[in-house]
Amino acid sequence: MIIDEFNRNEFVCRCEEVTLAEIEKAIADGARSISAVKRYTRAGMGDCQGRTCGRLVGMLLAEITGKRGESFPPDTARFPVHPVSLKQLNKEK
Repeated sequence: MIIDEFNRNEFVCRCEEVTLAEIEKAIADGARSISAVKRYTRAGMGDCQGRTCGRLVGMLLAEITGKRGESFPPDTARFPVHPVSLKQLNKEK
């Protein structure tokens, strides 16, 4: 089990410093999707926009609720934190 490998105070989302205990509380309080956990805890709202923790949150949801992992599709992808113009990407060094 994934949960057994974690300390309750370990960060699941490093960007927003959300711990396993906070994720578990969100699920206990009724969060039943990655988006709902995100709204409860801010997991996935940091610089990486859930690219680092999103899959782990889905796996934790599956483990805690007893549902299959496919029941929890990834959250909606967001644009980068700081929009970058195509002109900036095309600059040569």
